[in-house]
Amino acid sequence: MYRTVQEALTNVRKHAPGSTAAVAFAQDDTHLTVTVTNTPPTRPVLALPSARHGLLGIRERAALLGGTVQAAPTPNGGFRLELRLPRTDGQR
Repeated sequence: MYRTVQEALTNVRKHAPGSTAAVAFAQDDTHLTVTVTNTPPTRPVLALPSARHGLLGIRERAALLGGTVQAAPTPNGGFRLELRLPRTDGQR
């Protein structure tokens, strides 16, 4: 989960300069969820080097752990990423 939050915040910095990001954690009996949401950028986006593997890597890591990722723009021009992972017995 740490690596996903790190990558999501890196993506916010690169693709939405000047935006505000929020990280929220939740859990229930079966899953752990982290959501990273950012507001629209307030400054022009800079052309920074990118391999374009950020979201792909997040999805691959989630799949290896039996989880899912949903990532999409928000209606207000920001972006939202949600990682949902199954809990293991050690997390209860």
